[in-house]
Amino acid sequence: MTDVVIRRATASDVAGIVAMIAADQLGATREDPSDLTPYLAAFEQLDRDLNQVLVVAERNGELVGTLQLTIIPGLSRKGSSRGLVEAVRVADSARGEGLGTTLIEWSIEESRARGCSLVQLTSDKTRTDAHRFYTRLGFTNSHEGFKLKL
Repeated sequence: MTDVVIRRATASDVAGIVAMIAADQLGATREDPSDLTPYLAAFEQLDRDLNQVLVVAERNGELVGTLQLTIIPGLSRKGSSRGLVEAVRVADSARGEGLGTTLIEWSIEESRARGCSLVQLTSDKTRTDAHRFYTRLGFTNSHEGFKLKL
């Protein structure tokens, strides 16, 4: 994927990121790309926080992927930090080309460079293809995740 550039997202990327997030079966039920106001407000918060890295993958001026990496400082594991990978998306036009692997490998290297001792992520139980993908990249299904909708 030498023609893809992974870079920090800018406010002008928000519409394209939201479109990717909304373009799957889960995102379609909870996202509203017609009103970017809440997304732009969230972007401003993310952009100010040094422990948040929202990136896009760009090819020939087109956004083809995104993910958010959160660095979480902690006391466990001898005071080490961990990288939390969220909202990984690859545009339909770039599926099957290895871009997902490139994005995850980028997040692992960035976490390592920031002194993290591990990288973690969650994946919806219905995303069985994603589970196989993450397992193939070396992630283990070691925990049960819980969420409380507010």
